[in-house]
Amino acid sequence: MANRKQSKRVVRKHLFSLRLSDIELDLLRIKSLDAGMSASELMRRNGLLRPLPKRLSKISLQTYWELGQIGNNLNQLIKATNTAIKIGRTPPAKPELLQELLEVLHQCRREIAQADTESDDWEEEEEESDDWEADEG
Repeated sequence: MANRKQSKRVVRKHLFSLRLSDIELDLLRIKSLDAGMSASELMRRNGLLRPLPKRLSKISLQTYWELGQIGNNLNQLIKATNTAIKIGRTPPAKPELLQELLEVLHQCRREIAQADTESDDWEEEEEESDDWEADEG
């Protein structure tokens, strides 16, 4: 067999160990088959070529959590308002105003939790992302 010129190719001579559960290994194999590439190539692309998610500051995380608590309170107020309307009593607040306020609150939470997606074209191709996703409160 003729010697290949390896000066133009990337020579991968380092090994990196990774511990996976049985399920994770099966998922890795399935994803690599679906992508038509080796598991090693899939891991290199996922680990090295994808941008990292934007880290949130402690203040942003606390704000996100506090807005979630406010959202829970708004949901309780919306429920009380709807119940009052159903039984013919005067509602404690206007339902339309509460709903509008809740939508603004959810938008604020989304903006806090939103990663920098303008350069992340790969996310549009994935049906489900394994990355952290914010719960809507």
